[in-house]
Amino acid sequence: MNASDLAPSYDLAVIGGGPAGLAAASLAARAGLSTVLFDENPGVGGQIYRGITTTPVTDRAILGEDYWAGAELAADAKASGASIVNGATVWSLDPQRIVGVSIAGKARMIEARRVIIATGSQERPFPIPGWTLPGVMTAGGAQTALKAQGLLPSGRTLLAGTGPLLWLLAAQILRGGGKIEAILDTTPRRNWLRALPHLPDFALSPYFAKGLSLLREVRARAPVIRADRVEAVGKDRLGEVVFSLGGAERRMAADLLLLHQGVVPNVNLAIAAGVAHAWNERQLCFQPVLDADFNSSVPGIAVAGDGAGIAGGTAAAERGRIAAIAAVRVLKPEATVADPQTMRQRLQREEMGRAFLDWLNRPAEWFRQPEGETLVCRCEEVTAGQVRDMAAMGCEGPNQMKAFLRCGMGPCQGRLCGLTVTELIAAERDTTPAEVGYYRQRPPVKPITLAELASLPISETERKAVER
Repeated sequence: MNASDLAPSYDLAVIGGGPAGLAAASLAARAGLSTVLFDENPGVGGQIYRGITTTPVTDRAILGEDYWAGAELAADAKASGASIVNGATVWSLDPQRIVGVSIAGKARMIEARRVIIATGSQERPFPIPGWTLPGVMTAGGAQTALKAQGLLPSGRTLLAGTGPLLWLLAAQILRGGGKIEAILDTTPRRNWLRALPHLPDFALSPYFAKGLSLLREVRARAPVIRADRVEAVGKDRLGEVVFSLGGAERRMAADLLLLHQGVVPNVNLAIAAGVAHAWNERQLCFQPVLDADFNSSVPGIAVAGDGAGIAGGTAAAERGRIAAIAAVRVLKPEATVADPQTMRQRLQREEMGRAFLDWLNRPAEWFRQPEGETLVCRCEEVTAGQVRDMAAMGCEGPNQMKAFLRCGMGPCQGRLCGLTVTELIAAERDTTPAEVGYYRQRPPVKPITLAELASLPISETERKAVER
């Protein structure tokens, strides 16, 4: 679909084609709402179901059965009558629910009576010395290459970090015939003290048996080494990984280092739309303030999926359905929709044990709050030492830090440095991330060209939106 093929308005605009977006769009369209789903990737699925309709991986065992559950979601959405627009970059959303979107170099402003933001999660920044070297990438990036192109790591490969995705990727690499030199487990042992009270709930959750099986599978085929310090070393590219535990340093030659320490909600678009956010101390991130139907503080805008707080793919789909039912009941109360109570019960079951996982896999401070010459803002090449110095001189928050150091002003718009900058300021000023806050976001929240802006049809709606 081209930008010119879009209708000027829809009952519901869904932003994001992962499990929450697919489930929401499918339910709303079947209930009779004119529904459009925007996703910037070539195909639907989001990160968890990346490439679900096109993946070259044919052996279902490699990616696991949980991945293939996304095929049903994608098929349901396609058959629902919703307009699914891939390759669509949403760069603006205002409180009046006007969506700025670019498709194939052409931009449009689309009005919606309701909006569901389903932009999902992103990987937490992992700023260690050397993390910008060629040969160092995130676990999520490697998993995207595997799902979308069927590519496995080659050469001497190490994984480092904590969290379920790290172990899942390791299993997928090994199942596909890849080799892993070692897994550096950075999970602090003291995390068990806060996680143990939540173990009974986790034992009753769907993830208990899966998690144990995954750990056994990986540990049987790859060395696992505990580490409380990790550095990537090399001149022009990664050459070795230096790590230690309790001061005892070791070195391993490496061609590829995959980093991961959990995922956090992707909040930029929601913040730009004016949605109120609060600090989640357990998950160490900002997340939107929502009601039971996932409605936000901005009337007509809901946030569903992992963008509402990390809970996993199956939970994301249930959240999307609940948000869609709320939209249908407002816009078309005569429509027949399922009882959301059933979905709430399934969601509750999926969220059981989440507290255990969050506390257990809480990243250590050293990996969240770097020092010295370690880069924090990759786009503008700002170091941790510079951020700490500015905070010590009186800088109170990330938005002031933008003015002093240009942190968060590059193409990623703070996605790779936002949480790190917030935590560094809080640490230096002996306060909390909640008090420090996050970057103030303004459109465009994704990079677009002047040519795309110039392609906007100039109506009063577009003029007001751009001038804002």
